[in-house]
Amino acid sequence: MVTLRLMWGLLVLCVVAASPRRYARQAELDNYDNNNVDLDKNMDVYDYYDGIDEPQIEIGTLSPDEDIDPSHHASLEEEEEEEREDKELPIKPQLVPSGFGESGTLMGPSAQGGMATCMLCTCLVGSVYCDDLKLDRVPPLSKETTHFYARYNKIAKISKSDFINLNKLKRIDLTSNGISRIDDDAFFGLPALEELILRENSIRQLPALAPSMTLIDASHNQLGSTGIQREAFKDMSGLLYLYLTDNNIDHIPVPLPDSLRSLHIQNNNIQMMHEDTFCNPHDLNYIRNALEDVRLDGNPINLSRTPQAYICLPRIPVGALI
Repeated sequence: MVTLRLMWGLLVLCVVAASPRRYARQAELDNYDNNNVDLDKNMDVYDYYDGIDEPQIEIGTLSPDEDIDPSHHASLEEEEEEEREDKELPIKPQLVPSGFGESGTLMGPSAQGGMATCMLCTCLVGSVYCDDLKLDRVPPLSKETTHFYARYNKIAKISKSDFINLNKLKRIDLTSNGISRIDDDAFFGLPALEELILRENSIRQLPALAPSMTLIDASHNQLGSTGIQREAFKDMSGLLYLYLTDNNIDHIPVPLPDSLRSLHIQNNNIQMMHEDTFCNPHDLNYIRNALEDVRLDGNPINLSRTPQAYICLPRIPVGALI
């Protein structure tokens, strides 16, 4: 009995010794309110910044058989950088919307159901490009057109109505179309026209052109001895380049304006030049300084027989001297 009491007493002492001291626990309870205040403050700060510049992660599941390559998952910063680069890329030029043509629609072998000109051709500001589209006539053009290109098509005729009221049109290029007929006033009513290129066609008669011309290229046609009107270039005070190569022409179309710099008339049938072809026989001091490029090679003419015809030129024409 005494032994049991001793054991019970030892057990009670052990329990009392193992229990925490009251003042320490009380201190923890006393500081709880202050800690709670700091925690609330920290939570407020966390709530303010929560979600700012942080990626939103969507949690899902993957098939256990799917291979995962971490390199395929770009970070948010990389994605944002790619988006910025995409926005900074230069804007590609866009075609002018349909309806650029003033009136009418284009009908031809390549026009599907009357497609508007700029839906078939390429329109960039005032330039219209209709190259190699199998067109059989000139499409309707806007009044704002300044440059028109319709090379390598199948246009056979140029009518007066094709370029009517195009007061800003400066350049027309109809190279290699098979054109055989041009209305005489098809180009004359274009006050701003400066450059006309009609190479590689079947033209037999060069139409009347405005005095504003600076370049005329009618090479590789069929003008012959009557295809150029008399004094056709006389009033073109700003004409710089005249190309009439391969046309079976038998004479030089004089008078030529003093502004002319280049005359290509090779591979024709010219047999003779006269004293007034380039020079002024009444003024021996006259010099035509601008005309530095004259091509007469490929013609049945001997330049050495008529030196007085080109003595006023800064350079001897290219051609046979024997």
